[in-house]
Amino acid sequence: MACVLCWSPPLAGATAAQEQIGNNSLGFVSAAPNVNFSDTLNGKDQTVTATQALDIGDARGSGAGWNITATSTTFTAGAVTLSTTATTVQSAPTIACDSGATCLFATNSISYPYTLPAATSAPTATKVFNSALNTGMGDPTVTVTWTLAIPGKTLAGSYTSTWTLSLVTGP
Repeated sequence: MACVLCWSPPLAGATAAQEQIGNNSLGFVSAAPNVNFSDTLNGKDQTVTATQALDIGDARGSGAGWNITATSTTFTAGAVTLSTTATTVQSAPTIACDSGATCLFATNSISYPYTLPAATSAPTATKVFNSALNTGMGDPTVTVTWTLAIPGKTLAGSYTSTWTLSLVTGP
């Protein structure tokens, strides 16, 4: 007679589990915020600082590293300009993992102080911060402290400069 309700114990042995993790992209999570310096002339040479938080998203899963590059036009107020070497970063930017994210902090090899390139037409961008191979993955924020040198002989005015920051692949 054939078994109508039969039960057989499961076969012993290995099972397999798989997860396919896809990659996404590299980019700024949000647009780079504007940098606003403020100063009151006092007849002496001065420096003022301003910070800029750059939110990085590296979801490529490749460990290829990345660079933040920057360039600018000269600070001008009408026909008056500041030096093309007026903007610097005196020490390495800080890096922190965004809330709710796990990161592998970037290993930065840029030497400081760094001078932001500037000219009437923005010159070739240079690296202001980088992430070595197999670092910088996840969702970190790099905070740059910019320093602007203002000579004591500077004319009062509203000086502007156009900055271009890019996030590009590679250490």
